[in-house]
Amino acid sequence: MKHTNAIRPLTGIRVLDLSRILAGPLATQILADLGATIIKIERPGRGDDTRGWGPPFASDAAGKPGDATYYFCCNRGKRSVTVDFTTEEGREIVRRLAGTADVLVENFTVGGLTAHQLDAQSLRALNPRLIYCSITGFGQDGPYASFPGYDALIQAMGGLMSITGEPDGAPGAGPQKVGVAVVDVMSGIYAATAVLAALLERERTGKGTHIDIALLDVQVAGLVNQASAWLLAGSLPGRLGSAHPSIVPYQPFECRDGHVMIAVGNDTQFAALCEALGRPQLASDARFATNPARVANRAALIELLAPLVREHDIDACVEMGRRHGFPCGPINTIDRVFADPQVRARGLATELASKRYGKLTTVAGPIRFDGHIACADAAPPDLGESTHEVLSGLGYSHSHIEELRRKGVI
Repeated sequence: MKHTNAIRPLTGIRVLDLSRILAGPLATQILADLGATIIKIERPGRGDDTRGWGPPFASDAAGKPGDATYYFCCNRGKRSVTVDFTTEEGREIVRRLAGTADVLVENFTVGGLTAHQLDAQSLRALNPRLIYCSITGFGQDGPYASFPGYDALIQAMGGLMSITGEPDGAPGAGPQKVGVAVVDVMSGIYAATAVLAALLERERTGKGTHIDIALLDVQVAGLVNQASAWLLAGSLPGRLGSAHPSIVPYQPFECRDGHVMIAVGNDTQFAALCEALGRPQLASDARFATNPARVANRAALIELLAPLVREHDIDACVEMGRRHGFPCGPINTIDRVFADPQVRARGLATELASKRYGKLTTVAGPIRFDGHIACADAAPPDLGESTHEVLSGLGYSHSHIEELRRKGVI
């Protein structure tokens, strides 16, 4: 898979990134992958919190520990500028950058930037074309607006944990959070999508807008079919482990050497599964012949299927699925994911050159244009590595920049 010459539809768009951790930086990394110039504002001496969120830490070219590996997942293709905007001189730098920006992304608590006159109203008065995107836990209004929001908290409050985990009475029962910060990830994607729409709208109106992305809103929207079950049918979803509430069989099964995921989506696939396991008669059994019947008789069916699957190893189950026509795949650990031939063929691990770290491997962007991966080719930046360059571009002299550095502003 080629990683060069991809379409860069956002070439020429300047983004001022005042965000940190995951949701905001992921949104701006998506924009970077699409060709935008990202100026990442970080605190002098400390930077983005995730630079210290280790272990594990990445090793630099000399083998010494550097930034935490967390930081590298969402900061590709950016320029790092260190600015202390609690000082008036630092605020002036950010205001001047905002005056030349098309987009600003921030994830401070509501009102957190108002005291510094870096809020949406203040900066859009300076630059009416600015698209100002705020990402918060609970949004810009409502009784929780001032509360800080964290991914795991939102997974709990937004209902996700109530439908994730083993059911009561089963071994290991209880609510579970998802293994990655999925609310932050979804929020970053929604934020990037909203920015793209706002850029298109600005072409028509000439004006920017204030985008309000709330993690809680995103999580509630992300309940999808589970929310519809409650809103439209009054059916309150619960925890089913890794089983599906509306499709059976659609869950992990134990094999001789591990586990596979069998995801039967229709009656034809169910008949194929029964044929592969040597029990074709199950497909015509009235208890299991249709998906609604299988959902109603879930426990009885799984009790019949589980020992049949357990007779095979993982590779044999996967091959049966491909040969007979039902979805079946291994439950891979992360190392096996990146060794998988499909993942390798799609180029999902990409190497980036870094002055400090040598070659860095990150997950490539998942967007493709005409067969080319849309992925920024610059490694996540060292703290403050572009400060001098960016300030020079704003008209600051070398002596002025050095004075600001001595004063701790940058």
